[in-house]
Order: sequence, then structure tokens, then C-alpha cells
Amino acid sequence: MEWFIKCLKNYANFNGRARRKEYWMFTLIFLCIYYPLYFVGIYAQLPILSTIGLIFALALCIPSLAVGVRRLHDINKKGIYLLLGLIPIVNFVLLYWFCKEGDKGENQFGPDPKAIAE
Repeated sequence: MEWFIKCLKNYANFNGRARRKEYWMFTLIFLCIYYPLYFVGIYAQLPILSTIGLIFALALCIPSLAVGVRRLHDINKKGIYLLLGLIPIVNFVLLYWFCKEGDKGENQFGPDPKAIAE
């Protein structure tokens, strides 16, 4: 949960680097909250729950983009590559990059967050 809170505190910070754990924990917690709200609302025919789920997803749109850009910075890629997620089949390259270990040491986007945390 601390990684999720950390991403929320860096709400619109598109600078710096985010390690794999930060990105994937944010994504996991986001999905664990969003899917139950949205799909239980649909299946239980409670539109208020699915509406809350959609509002939750919209509220976390900018933090999701920010942590994605910082994750790309960790592997020394520019944030514009996040748009690859819009292209079918090619978006698997983005998934591979998100799973890839970050650069060791400092790169053009800042110091290694893994070295700082240890």
C-alpha cells in the first residue's frame, strides 16, 4: 500500500525514475480496487458502484500516466513511448519494458531509485 500512496503523493510528477516494484504495486492495487467496484456494480445492477469505479479510474488517470513515464525513465526511455500502448500488438513492447530491470546507476533522468532505497 505504501507504493500506492507514494505514487499518489507524486500525483503529477513526470520527472525522475520509478522502479519496477513501484509501478507494479501501484497497478496491482489500482486494479484490485477498480475491478471489484466496477464489475460488482454491473453484475449486482448497482449503477452507483460502477459509477464510483469509473470516477476512481478517472481520478487516478494522471498518477497512472506519471508512474508509467517515470518507469520508462528508469530504463532510459522517453515518456512519449507510453503512447505505444495505444497500438495493438506493439503494446507488448511496452509491457516488456515495464517488466525489464531499470538501468543501474544514474542515467539522463536521474539517480537510480533502487540504489537510493537500499
